[in-house]
Amino acid sequence: MDFMQFLDLILHVDKYLGTVIAQYGTMVYIVLFAIVFCETGLVVVPFLPGDTLLFIGGAFCASGAMNVWILIALLITAAVTGNTLNYWIGSLIGHKVFTHNYRWLDQAALR
Repeated sequence: MDFMQFLDLILHVDKYLGTVIAQYGTMVYIVLFAIVFCETGLVVVPFLPGDTLLFIGGAFCASGAMNVWILIALLITAAVTGNTLNYWIGSLIGHKVFTHNYRWLDQAALR
C-alpha cells in the first residue's frame, strides 16, 4: 500500500470500513481509536471523518461484526484523552498567541 492509497483509506475510512473489518479484525478498533483521538486531540487534523465513523461503527456493531461495548469504551477514551491533549496544547502555546502580534490574527477578536 503506497502513501496515496493509505491517505485515501484514512480520509474515506467510512467507505472501506467493511472491507477493513473483514481483513484486519481487531486492528479496526485501534484505527478507530486513532482517528477519533487525532480528530479531537490534534489541532491540525479536524478534517478526519470521526462523526461519520460513529454511525458506521454503530451499524457494524448492530450487524455483529464489532463488539459494541469495546467500541463504546475505546471511543469514549479516545475522545476524552484527545480533548485533554488539545487542552494541554492550548495551555502551552495559547498564551503565545495572545502576547505576540501576528498579522494574520486579529488581536481584538481574541479579547
